Amino acid sequence: MAKDIKTPPLVIFGLDGGDAGFIQEWAQEGYLPTIASIMQRGCRGEISGPELMSTQGAWLSLFSGVSRSEHGYYYNRQLMPGTYDLRNVSVHDTHVLPFWSRLLNGSKKVAIIDALEAEPLPGLPGVQLANWAVQQQYNSAIVPPSAEPASLLSDVHGQVGSPIHIEVFKPNSSFSEDLEAYRLMLKRIEEKGALCRRFLAQDRCDLAVITFVEAHTAAHRLWDYRPEGIRHTDATSEGSKLSTAIREVYQAIDRELGLLLKQLPDESNIFIISLFGMKDLYPTTGLIEAFCRQLEYQVPAHGSLNSLNPLTLLRRAFGPDVRARMSRFLPRRLQMRLETDRFRTETNWAKTKAFSIPALNTSFVRVNLRGREPQGIIEPGPEYERLLSQIEADLRQLVDVRSGKASVERVIRTAEVFRCGPPSVLPDLCVEWKSTPYFMDRVRHPKVELVQARPQYNRSSYHTFSGFVAAAGPSIRAGGDLGEVSPLDFAPAFLSLMGEPFPQRFAERFMNRFMHHPSLNSRATTMAE
Repeated sequence: MAKDIKTPPLVIFGLDGGDAGFIQEWAQEGYLPTIASIMQRGCRGEISGPELMSTQGAWLSLFSGVSRSEHGYYYNRQLMPGTYDLRNVSVHDTHVLPFWSRLLNGSKKVAIIDALEAEPLPGLPGVQLANWAVQQQYNSAIVPPSAEPASLLSDVHGQVGSPIHIEVFKPNSSFSEDLEAYRLMLKRIEEKGALCRRFLAQDRCDLAVITFVEAHTAAHRLWDYRPEGIRHTDATSEGSKLSTAIREVYQAIDRELGLLLKQLPDESNIFIISLFGMKDLYPTTGLIEAFCRQLEYQVPAHGSLNSLNPLTLLRRAFGPDVRARMSRFLPRRLQMRLETDRFRTETNWAKTKAFSIPALNTSFVRVNLRGREPQGIIEPGPEYERLLSQIEADLRQLVDVRSGKASVERVIRTAEVFRCGPPSVLPDLCVEWKSTPYFMDRVRHPKVELVQARPQYNRSSYHTFSGFVAAAGPSIRAGGDLGEVSPLDFAPAFLSLMGEPFPQRFAERFMNRFMHHPSLNSRATTMAE
């Protein structure tokens, strides 16, 4: 641990789900003056690269500087290595720490408020509050708030009451329910801003990390009320009253950022970061499963027709559409148990070449690789590469029946983009589907037609896989467009700005592009030391 060096405060504002297009458009039009001021007096860039192949794990990569090829977190339910079992996974399972863990047992003080995919660290001077006003993952148990010091949690409860929980997706919600959700978003933004100002007023912070998630929540919950959305019909409709609601949520966040900046020292280095935007897209779970099964990559279990397993008999008695409707009335935990059981028991693993891992929007394909999977049949090396090429070629031949256009946007081969062999934890292929403002239920391949049933969780928006950064301050170059940067570039840059050691391998790549002081490279070391 290096001796603490007095440096300008570092302030990181996370704008979860903040769409880069929305941000730049509304900043230019004057709706987001705080963000616009940071962009004008500093620099900005696009965050991109393979770390953004999935929403889960991306903030972990950014805050830690550890690639997802190492931490292995890519979804809230993952295939357990060495098995054909699915298990709920969280950031806690990775044992990867954010960059501010380097400040443990030092004198620098922090205020870490709702930093995503990070848990409070005992022994860190200052205040840390986690899971207070965040968006809980679908199909995951609600994670209760936590704090360091632990007494902080009761203090916050006393000041603002209980956390405000907002359903990110409510099937068949009414206008009045969505209007109330919108009002709760605005209230929660204002409450968090006031809470953060109180924290920052207590003492000087060397590091503040504060995340607002309401841009993410608003985009999912209120997406269809946009002028081009399906719930916005005409100027007199109820839906039109929420036509600018998403922008107004961004404006509310921008106001709170402005109030927070007024309270911070003028010499602070400020970052505003978002990792994902938004687009039209409905779930695609059934499409990728039909693709793997109907093109005979994933072979049905021999005994499934004669199985006496009660869960198998129940599934066989009803078609996919009926099962989807019935599942709405089942507890979420039971739904997950049924899906896990079906995944494990309804495949002949001894004859399967590749299979899909259940996920809502981005699709994951895993090769049944010998030596990695329990009953793997595909040999590593040329056979593995040939199979991946064949699957990719088949995916690129898929056509959306409704539009007549290609249905797949891109395919990521993880071994290639992460420059490694077949991954031990990650899927072998990640499939990003084309944006459509309707449920893509039928997709045609030259050999077969793929059909998926409408699922219970059928929201109309999902994420674009590119982010946004704006930065300004005494250590930041002014007037520059950074171009594309990786989430992995930030942790070493943040450490450098705080006068802490950072990994040598990153010294020249990012910091010289936006920092005034490339001489800080003299403190380069390895984060593992």
